[in-house]
Amino acid sequence: MSAEQHHHPSPSQYWKIAGFLALVTAIEVALFYIDKELELGAMNAVLLVILSTLKFLTVVGWFMHLRYEKSLLSRFFAAGFALAMGCYVVVLAAMGVIVIRGA
Repeated sequence: MSAEQHHHPSPSQYWKIAGFLALVTAIEVALFYIDKELELGAMNAVLLVILSTLKFLTVVGWFMHLRYEKSLLSRFFAAGFALAMGCYVVVLAAMGVIVIRGA
């Protein structure tokens, strides 16, 4: 993509992104405290990973301009991200942090 075609978020979009990220962070903090009361266990970890992934993809998409790149670059990024998450799950399972049923 050439320099003149490079997209940037507008100031209002930055505020919307900041609000979204703050909201998701507030939900994550609330989950931390709710877990102490309800003892959600593994479900809490799964929810936190999902929310963190959502924030990560938002930041990568907007601030690293991945959403404006060619789909091939997005696919390479997605493949690397999926591989990293797979490795993360395997390591957590090997350490006994998560239990994979049937294994």
